Amino acid sequence: MDKLEVKHNPRSIINITDLTVEEIDHLIKTANDIIENPVNYQDICAHKKLATLFFEPSTRTRLSFTAAMMELGGNVLGFSEASSSSATKGESVADTIHIVSLYADIIAMRHPKEGAPLVASAHSEVPVINAGDGGHFHPTQTLTDLLTISRKKGSLNNFTIGFCGDLKFGRTVHSLIEALMRYKGVKFLLIAPPELRLPKYMKEKMNAAGAEWQEFEKLEDAMPDLDVLYMTRVQKERFFNEEDYVRLRDSYILTLEKLKPAKKDMIIMHPLPRVNEIAVEVDNDPRASYFYQAHCGKYIREALILYLLGLK
Repeated sequence: MDKLEVKHNPRSIINITDLTVEEIDHLIKTANDIIENPVNYQDICAHKKLATLFFEPSTRTRLSFTAAMMELGGNVLGFSEASSSSATKGESVADTIHIVSLYADIIAMRHPKEGAPLVASAHSEVPVINAGDGGHFHPTQTLTDLLTISRKKGSLNNFTIGFCGDLKFGRTVHSLIEALMRYKGVKFLLIAPPELRLPKYMKEKMNAAGAEWQEFEKLEDAMPDLDVLYMTRVQKERFFNEEDYVRLRDSYILTLEKLKPAKKDMIIMHPLPRVNEIAVEVDNDPRASYFYQAHCGKYIREALILYLLGLK
């Protein structure tokens, strides 16, 4: 058979639930080994190519994928906005992915439309990693969050996490809850205004999993019980009504004053970018872990690339 016509069925990661708990633990173990022994990994992806297809703007996710592949010794191609692709000419996601998958060994894709990466994976010759699809899923951010929590708290079991801000549209929140529901003894405190509360279908999933959760409108009411505080941005791009965005964007702003009742060993996380929901004065607090979190993103994406390519 002509080698150019050979097809295979690569494994793609669209949602965090595509990975078992054992696989997540394996990825965290690999990421920790990369952090401790980077020289052992610097050439492992030599002659491999990662395509970063970002139909929606991104800083941390796109650059951390790029840095990850480069530190593994591989190469990167792709685009950083839809206007740089043939999507502007009307080309479908399916066709774009089919073509790009002929040029790369693995693809990281971000798209504003929910489900686009799933469609892409059905037409790809190589693994597709969902780097964020609208308000749905962001599995590599979730892996980043899990690595951060495990390194900072020593375990992914038996702690209380508070999600604060936009819990309705926040794909990072939905994905992290999906992941943590599978670990033992994790309690969820959901802090949001009525308009931005966690969707009903997510609460139903939590109930089905037997997860313990409570809703709050005031951050101050939940603060003393938290081991992890996960702040989120009220996302302007998810609103159809400008007035609603303006009214809700300043619902929760974390300051040093609001941190006074918090535990001394609590960690503060944020998927970034932030606008004003965490005051700059908090950056120097030893509990602030969001820049550390962003750094973790590079290492866990290295681990995922290696896993999907069968190299680790």
